[in-house]
Amino acid sequence: MASRNIDDLIFFDRHAAEFSEVKTDIEKCLRGQPLQKTWHHFTSDDEKFFAGIWEAQPGCWKISYTENEFCQILEGRSVLRDAAGNECPLKAGDNFTIPAGFVGEWDVLETTRKIYVIYQP
Repeated sequence: MASRNIDDLIFFDRHAAEFSEVKTDIEKCLRGQPLQKTWHHFTSDDEKFFAGIWEAQPGCWKISYTENEFCQILEGRSVLRDAAGNECPLKAGDNFTIPAGFVGEWDVLETTRKIYVIYQP
């Protein structure tokens, strides 16, 4: 691996992110078809580790994680539900990890913005 230095640090507020916005795949949607925005800041050389900021408008869709994801909710309110219908409300300040293999629903009640850090094994 190449040696890195201080210039290789990625500060989200100083780094020009790769921006994208897409409507949630209609086949996954349970309510609405929310617009999702991503400010992608980092991809590792092996393309298994990612970090950035994600935002979604209100709506609900099915999720199935093949990756491990750390999230820090910056604003908004959402609910995560597992396949059995158990739910966890999410709000600004919450920090959590979604493990690979999690299946359920992401339900955005108020436009939600989060920092994401993903490891794809």
